[in-house]
Amino acid sequence: MELIIATNNAGKVREYKEILTPLGYQVFSQGEKDVHLEVEETGSTFQENAMLKARAVYDIARCPVLADDSGLEVRALGGAPGIYSARYLGLPTEHARRMAILDGLRDQADRSARFICCICYIDTAGQPHLFTGVWPGTIALQEAGENGFGYDPIFIAEDAQGHTTASLPLTFKETHSHRAKAVGLLMKWLEKEKGL
Repeated sequence: MELIIATNNAGKVREYKEILTPLGYQVFSQGEKDVHLEVEETGSTFQENAMLKARAVYDIARCPVLADDSGLEVRALGGAPGIYSARYLGLPTEHARRMAILDGLRDQADRSARFICCICYIDTAGQPHLFTGVWPGTIALQEAGENGFGYDPIFIAEDAQGHTTASLPLTFKETHSHRAKAVGLLMKWLEKEKGL
């Protein structure tokens, strides 16, 4: 089955291809299917933004579409950056956004944080289905690691034995992350729908 990932984020597309291709899906980015649009994320939650992106691509492609909205919530920062993770404080680079979080936590004892991923899967009939994964952890004292993208160099998952996500093999993130958890819920649902 063909499945379009509603994003222009190459890192995210790569992760989804690695997760879904072994399960028998032909996974394409929206660009690979000549869907060229950048959906404005006007929702107030991860769920709303995922639905906006999936619906916009589905309305053009008319085939199954998967979109997600994900981000980092830091407790001591009042849940920021949250839905604004990709554009936190209007800063232009991932490094600058990571530094802003580290600066914001400089005098904070509570460094707890969590990644959240909400997937919206729109099926062949155009019906949306939502799946949410949560990955708890803490924020490191400084950047470490070369793997991953976004906030991976400063996030230490609760199951990572003190290492940042970017310091671990990509296979760790593929099996433990917020996105992997949300995809796991999606896969269970798809198998149930297919009667497997």
